[in-house]
Amino acid sequence: MIINKYLPIPRQTDSELWTNERIEHIRKLALTGKPHSIFERGGNRIIDKVEFKLGKNPELTDSPTSSLSFSFSNVDMSMPLYLGDMSYGALSGNPNITIAKVADMTKTLAGTGEGGLHEEVSKYKRIFVQWASARFGVDSSVLSKGLGVVIKIGQGAKPGIGGHLPGKKVTRPISLARRIPEGMDAISPAPHHDIYSIEDLGQRIQALKEMTRKPVFVKVAATNYIPYVVAGIARMNADGVIIDGHGAGTGATPQVIRDNVGIPIEMAVASADNVLRKEGLRENFTVIAAGRVTSATDAAKLIALGADIVSVGTGALIAMGCVMVHKCHIGSCPTALTNKIDGTREMDIEFGVKTLTNFINGFGSELRNILDNLGLRNVRELRGRRDLLYGNGLSEETLEILGIDGRVEEATVKQGELWNRRIEVYLHELMNKGEPVITSMGSTAPPDVEKPGRITDWLRSDGAQVTRPPIDPYREDIDTSFYLDHGKVYLSLPVIYDVNNAPEKYREAFLWASMALSSAVFSEDTARGYEEVSFSADGRGIASWSASLKEGHYLIVPSSLNVIDSVIGLDVPGFIIDEDEGKDDLEVVVSELDTRLKDNGVRYYYDILAKSTKIRDSADVFKMVLLGADSTIVSYSLLERAIGQGSEGDLKERAFNLIAGMKKEIALLAGASGVYSVQSSLTGNRELLRSVNLNRRVREILRVKPAGGL
Repeated sequence: MIINKYLPIPRQTDSELWTNERIEHIRKLALTGKPHSIFERGGNRIIDKVEFKLGKNPELTDSPTSSLSFSFSNVDMSMPLYLGDMSYGALSGNPNITIAKVADMTKTLAGTGEGGLHEEVSKYKRIFVQWASARFGVDSSVLSKGLGVVIKIGQGAKPGIGGHLPGKKVTRPISLARRIPEGMDAISPAPHHDIYSIEDLGQRIQALKEMTRKPVFVKVAATNYIPYVVAGIARMNADGVIIDGHGAGTGATPQVIRDNVGIPIEMAVASADNVLRKEGLRENFTVIAAGRVTSATDAAKLIALGADIVSVGTGALIAMGCVMVHKCHIGSCPTALTNKIDGTREMDIEFGVKTLTNFINGFGSELRNILDNLGLRNVRELRGRRDLLYGNGLSEETLEILGIDGRVEEATVKQGELWNRRIEVYLHELMNKGEPVITSMGSTAPPDVEKPGRITDWLRSDGAQVTRPPIDPYREDIDTSFYLDHGKVYLSLPVIYDVNNAPEKYREAFLWASMALSSAVFSEDTARGYEEVSFSADGRGIASWSASLKEGHYLIVPSSLNVIDSVIGLDVPGFIIDEDEGKDDLEVVVSELDTRLKDNGVRYYYDILAKSTKIRDSADVFKMVLLGADSTIVSYSLLERAIGQGSEGDLKERAFNLIAGMKKEIALLAGASGVYSVQSSLTGNRELLRSVNLNRRVREILRVKPAGGL
């Protein structure tokens, strides 16, 4: 079947960054090649809340007068546009050819992605060939094609882990291009095993320059230390950097990584540009901003924040027909863009060339219209012009990091649903497979798309790269175990399952699965030694409470800041902070108790167990550990939610899969952060967290730095 026209856009029932309106906008550009709209408003992202200062109502014309052309590293550009880094295998061949051909026709650039070079793609000139950790299908001949080389260290959809092409998509053409066996998962190593320092990276940059005589860029994910990483790349004599923001599109990635690791591209670009200028490294160094660029308006904002070029990947796919069903990893793409290469469905190259060329022309025309309305003659005049931007309803810290003026507004912490369809579908798949859930395309998670349901939704974990390499969870064992009560209790992961009030069949399932996997259950019958204490109306413990405590008994306290002074110094092995009984958020109380115990020099003597029916997944668990919890107590109802309206099946097997899947996902998150042992390196390690526009008062209590902050 040849796909040579747009398919109807499915009705969207869930939150989505690439809304029907955004898809329709791109399609109008792709069908006409003419500008459609500029200065769009609306959305939950930080960049959506940044606007240009305009003295009058904007005007849109088919004949804008400003120029987009410029040069860098002896490469002439018609406009500051880079067409993604989408590999052969993730895409189905014809889209790869189309992108490369259109880059030549429009004098833009195309990234090949990792995974070897399609024979037809290699015939085109305006490509940047990628040199990634697995070196799939890469040799000196491949690297010498095109205009430049990209050393891929990380990407925004999966910081701290390698590329992932499911085995079902590794057909014969892909196996030949990548030089790997058919049907086998192509999982790139998390680190380059010959790059473990900035000096190693510098040597590789010089070696590739010597080999190819072409400019060399380094691609990194936007993570906690992005300003330092980018400055190091510049000092190592790279020609530029591609910074890929969190939640960016991809062909396949673990959902827990895509939705929880990395920081927004707008924060990363602003902070990196600022450090480069302070260090005197900005001139003759090119910054390409990637990840969730939905329009020319987004592009203009990123350039004003310090980027030279913007990368558009998902937008280019939508121009060629993508309808955003998030099934790229399965291999059955209805639009033949990301399907398995088996000859049953192909995208028509002529159709793709026409629509993508029109999209680029329309995108460029909209960008020129923006420049005209800002009174600028050339796109280079826009770079770093933060004075033209205004933040509408952002936190004071976010405005400071962006370096722009604006109206300060500290966001309400809880804005959206705690449980939604995305989480329940994820739990269902985790329960069925017992493996990290794989997904595709960009993130729909909070706080950028969905509205946050709890504090953890505002927090992002770190992805290690270059100077702090990740640990590969697919090839190395990561220790997720915890010892409680000074070594008397062993857990294989920091999760205990609360089976109080559970139906007997769920209780038995978790008892069996917990024993099989060295987890534990929390039950009045089976976990004696947990002692509950009554509290007075003001939240403080009754004076006689400590007399009833027995040796080895944990103290259950409500999640309330008022109880902390009352419990420090008690002769107990630790505390169970119960969110369902308290008035304060669990994250706040756990973090404050961890901090106070440290300040008193007694943190080692106590365990902190965070208990709540509102802990939803392994990401919540991981973030609670980073805030100071030694373990979490999670409700058996997670399994009920995972089953949903479906068949219960073998509950023991499903409970086993849920525990095993969470353990593997916690290992993924730890490995991505560059951590081998979860308990010894992660408990209370807030430095591995960043907040995204979180209410300042809450952020300060948590002692977590803001995204983009140093």
